[in-house]
Amino acid sequence: MESFLLLATVYLITMVIAVPISARLGLGSVLGYLVCGILIGPVLQLTGSGMSDLQHFAEFGVVMMLFLIGLELEPRNLWAMRHKLIGLGGTQVLLSLAAVAGIAMAFGLGWPLAITLGMILSLSSTAIVLQTLSEKGLMQTAGGRSAFSVLLTQDIAVIPMIALMPLLAPFGGPDAAQGEEHIGTEFMAGLPAWGATLATLAAVGTVILLGQYLIRPVFRFVVSSRLPEMETAMALLIVVGIASLMILVGLSPALGTFLAGVMLAGSEFRHELEAQIEPFKGLLLGLFFITVGAGMDFGVLFDQPVPILSATAGLIAVKAAILWLIARWARMGHKDRSLFTLSLAQAGEFGFVLISFAVSLAILPTGLAQSVLLVVALTMLATPLLFILHDQVIRRLGDAALATPDDTIEEQQPIIIAGVGRFGQVVNRLVTMSGFQTTVLDHDLKLIQLMRRFGFKGYFGDPTRPEILMAAGLAHARVLVAALDDPAANLKLIRFARERRPDLHIIARAHDRVNVYELYSSGANDIVRETFDSALRVGRYVLENAGLSEFEAHELEKIYYRLDRASLRELAKVWKPGIPLDQNADYVKLSRELNRSLESALMERFPASARKPPPEDDDREGQEPEHGLNRSPGDRRTSDQRPGGRP
Repeated sequence: MESFLLLATVYLITMVIAVPISARLGLGSVLGYLVCGILIGPVLQLTGSGMSDLQHFAEFGVVMMLFLIGLELEPRNLWAMRHKLIGLGGTQVLLSLAAVAGIAMAFGLGWPLAITLGMILSLSSTAIVLQTLSEKGLMQTAGGRSAFSVLLTQDIAVIPMIALMPLLAPFGGPDAAQGEEHIGTEFMAGLPAWGATLATLAAVGTVILLGQYLIRPVFRFVVSSRLPEMETAMALLIVVGIASLMILVGLSPALGTFLAGVMLAGSEFRHELEAQIEPFKGLLLGLFFITVGAGMDFGVLFDQPVPILSATAGLIAVKAAILWLIARWARMGHKDRSLFTLSLAQAGEFGFVLISFAVSLAILPTGLAQSVLLVVALTMLATPLLFILHDQVIRRLGDAALATPDDTIEEQQPIIIAGVGRFGQVVNRLVTMSGFQTTVLDHDLKLIQLMRRFGFKGYFGDPTRPEILMAAGLAHARVLVAALDDPAANLKLIRFARERRPDLHIIARAHDRVNVYELYSSGANDIVRETFDSALRVGRYVLENAGLSEFEAHELEKIYYRLDRASLRELAKVWKPGIPLDQNADYVKLSRELNRSLESALMERFPASARKPPPEDDDREGQEPEHGLNRSPGDRRTSDQRPGGRP
């Protein structure tokens, strides 16, 4: 116990120092974790006797990560992704398996061993790739999503791989002396090949049934206790319990928790489970990367440097070539092709699981297993460097679009909302909650990710780029809401949309009065000053608290609203593009006159409005809706214009 705690302390100290340095240097946290492990293990020899216990403990970082991934993937979403899973992921796994097996057989290995090596080395590192994609903000790019599809396929493919591997074992059963000393391996090793396959399928089916029918009512019971610590305990019980069940039958615990996460993806407790598991996942995943670095046996590397390094470089080259061909076949762009190819060219952590299982079944000799383990670890160590190489490739290509990677827009709706910041998100919520479908675009990745976390669908991409707007369905849309934060970008968007669709109804967000004039001249139908209505409401509250009644304050607000938008029409006639307002003599003169008229109207109308109730047909709520969808596209107005009027 003392050695375990001491080793954990060393790990944490090294992590706190080295990982922030690596992140600040732009190398990513994963490379920092791996370097920490190398320093602790092969370099300083500080691992001690607690290394094995800590390594098993850290493996739960991968288990929890797969559980969280599963929570984000409802079965219907998996079905919607079936083309990418089968097309990209399935092709990658089969081609990589065939290529590695063919090379192994060319070096004289038997076909069972060659196929086993193909299974092991066809997989990529889900933990490292997803962590790095998230850190670099590349998860929502086309290349990042394609890489995720392949990783998801690989994670699912481990199930049949483990199920079929006993069929490759030599006749007579596995060599128990070579197996790992745990109950799951002994249980599976004692079964015939067909029995091990049935046990695997039974365990998978049990996890699916538990996730679908048992976990939800139990979690609902725990939540009713209103004890936060019990909710955390229940979340950990789900992960640890399912992991234990999978270990019992010799399967990967990560696979079991992934399947359970998928079954719970549609649960009302999904976000609560994520919140409870996320802190443990981050810490344990970092420890997992450290143990990978600490467990690298450089003695094997020093004894056989040429074969090991050649195998490492060859594996990366073969997988990269296959991935590049798949990316070309899928017609990915240059930057996405580079990301897809270089991010998945390594072996993965599930390789360690398959190697251990293959050794226990006497398929893989112990000596060869040590070399393969080192090759897998070296390729994982090289992954952050491959991401850095990807960055360099993009810079050389001069691809400026890397800063604003695009989503593949899967559906087109009649209402397009460009910009979903503090303004556009209110518009989108009102429209979607009223039963209408929207296509939301924004070039802020964090906003799109935040939308998705709260259940709203959006696409990452620059709405001012013609190809993005056309992919969103501009050719058939009924309404375009231009709500970008950047006024210049809003103008660019509206001008292009009006050029392509003269009949399209465009509703624009305006930053100020000058922007109103610019948007109108660019072809917007309805123009809304973003702070106008809210400022009027604040003014009304001020009047109420200054001594006026609610009716009096509302009446003055209504008068100001009508007269101000009427004055805006008059001012638009003397506005001159490119000339500041205070240097436009005609504008200044007319503005002064209109301000005096407005003040006079407010002062004169106040006594009358206070003495008699407002006529029903004069109420603002009774007018034609300010943002109605039933107006003709050619009727343009601002939020400060009368319906149907010209500015």
